[in-house]
Amino acid sequence: MDFARRKLFSKAGLVGATALATYSQSSLAQSASKTPFEIPQTTIPIVGSTQAFPVRRIYCIGRNYEAHAREMGSDPTREPPFFFQKPTDAIQFVPPGQLINHPYPSLTKNYHHEIELVAALSKGGRDIPVEKALEYVYGYAIGLDMTRRDLQRAMGNEKKPWEIGKSFDHSAPIGPIHTVEKFGHITQGAIWLKVNGVIKQEANLSQMIWSVAEQISKLSSAFEMMPGDIIYSGTPENVGPVVVGDTMEGHIDGLPNISLRVI
Repeated sequence: MDFARRKLFSKAGLVGATALATYSQSSLAQSASKTPFEIPQTTIPIVGSTQAFPVRRIYCIGRNYEAHAREMGSDPTREPPFFFQKPTDAIQFVPPGQLINHPYPSLTKNYHHEIELVAALSKGGRDIPVEKALEYVYGYAIGLDMTRRDLQRAMGNEKKPWEIGKSFDHSAPIGPIHTVEKFGHITQGAIWLKVNGVIKQEANLSQMIWSVAEQISKLSSAFEMMPGDIIYSGTPENVGPVVVGDTMEGHIDGLPNISLRVI
């Protein structure tokens, strides 16, 4: 084979290799954009809108009312805020005006209610100043932080993470999102929960140790907050058990009540 023919074959091989590499990269990109199955996006209906709020992360603050902190065995005058997370698919939407079935979870014999105001964010960032934090709030909802208390306490006693007590299916019931644009900010007003028609938890939102604005600011120092994040802002005292057959009714001034039946 003479030099000209060798050069021609060498050039053709280089072109072929380049084309193959380009094809492989293109195929890889297409493959990377597809998944073997689909996972539904968790959303919460927005009052007065055909759109739904997409949930990214669920943050929860612990012991954010003084009396509740004391009933859980801590000193609220010395304890900095602490947070935990629930999985996004823990959301159970509760339409106002309906009594929704709520399944009693497995593994527990001491299942507790915790009524809470929920803040939903439409903007994100790090190290958000307290005085600007409410600008990040898209709206508010009423929610329940349901807890397998026996499992939470058992893990805590063993100095182990207690997600099993907090982060399980249907552990985050919630009503619809009420936008700040239409309903304003919710910083005070009655919050209560009834079990079988009897008030069990009752307080005022103004009694929070750490306000919603402070919670956002504190969280943003540890995480980059993002649109779609929601924050369960703590529960008043007298958390307690529910059993199969019990009904729960949650209330926050300015929001429609939510009702659930434990099944």
